[in-house]
Amino acid sequence: MHIPDGYLSPSTCAALYGAAAPFWYVALRKTRKLLLTRLVPLISVFAAFSFVIMMFNIPIPGGTTAHPLGAGIASIVLGPWASILTLSTALFIQAFFFGDGGITALGANCFNMAIVGSLVAWLVYRVVAGRSAITSSRRVVAAALGGYLAINGAALCAAIELGIQPHFFKSASGAPLYAPYPLNIAVPAIMIGHLTFAGLAELVVTGGIVAYLQRANPSLLRLTAPGVPLPQEETQQATMTGWRVARPLWTAVGLLMVLAPLGLLAAGKAWGEWSVHDFADPAARQQMAAASRNVAPPAAAPSGLERLSDIWTAPFPDYLPPFMRSAAFGYILSAIFGVGTIILLTLLASWIALKVRPGLDHAPASTKES
Repeated sequence: MHIPDGYLSPSTCAALYGAAAPFWYVALRKTRKLLLTRLVPLISVFAAFSFVIMMFNIPIPGGTTAHPLGAGIASIVLGPWASILTLSTALFIQAFFFGDGGITALGANCFNMAIVGSLVAWLVYRVVAGRSAITSSRRVVAAALGGYLAINGAALCAAIELGIQPHFFKSASGAPLYAPYPLNIAVPAIMIGHLTFAGLAELVVTGGIVAYLQRANPSLLRLTAPGVPLPQEETQQATMTGWRVARPLWTAVGLLMVLAPLGLLAAGKAWGEWSVHDFADPAARQQMAAASRNVAPPAAAPSGLERLSDIWTAPFPDYLPPFMRSAAFGYILSAIFGVGTIILLTLLASWIALKVRPGLDHAPASTKES
């Protein structure tokens, strides 16, 4: 689902940057208040969680892979606007440092995964959960459904964006300039894997974490449950939102970082994320065709794709630092680096927010989600 450089035309990339910009603007304005509170550790930990969980590739029948997203749980705990920024931050770090998703396509990837994913998850969760008690099993179902529909909404957007490229952007001879497969191939190729394996993984992760938080710290679920009272015994805990409360979540992120090399076990690449060199590799071409209704890819990489694919060279491509001989240790090191960068960026954003509005550094977190 991380669209690389060269698969979308420059005009498509510009349009999706433009579509994402208003959401980023609103998210920055609304999230600035959260950065002035003790919710900073939660913003940081869910950005880190999304970054790491996207490193876990899931094998899909046909030889491709997919991955969970993390938008569902981030939206449920932090609200949609903070979730948009946390996932956008994770996607920026992935693209800039690791080449997972393109720089030119970053607007598209953020629009699909951070914006559509977050808003769908939040809306479904609020509608299905209603005014049920925070510890109600109905909220677990709502969270699971929200996570499932969020990742599939994001996947559908990516499939459409890739699928329209050969319809609108062709050479004089009719050859595709960017993504080579049309809608009737792109949509089922991407959606089948997400409606099944990746979607179910997101469903289990989102519902499971909400079920855990209902037992361990229900107060973390009240931001997106305005007007719903906490259990009486949790009233005191509701004021605790600092690093201490986030400690169990950081422990989980740490465990995921250690287990990150499991993501290397899934063979094949995600559909639509093939490199220019794959178009000249017989084995890769066979895998591309098998995942695309047995329709062979173009004989050579589309010219626009080839031109834009090298616009940015990530320092640690594919989460494998060049100085590391072990792919597994390189994957762990990349996870540590990414999470550390997220923490630094979150603390820097909080510091800037305090400098801009120093009088609100102890303002309480709002319990209303607007």
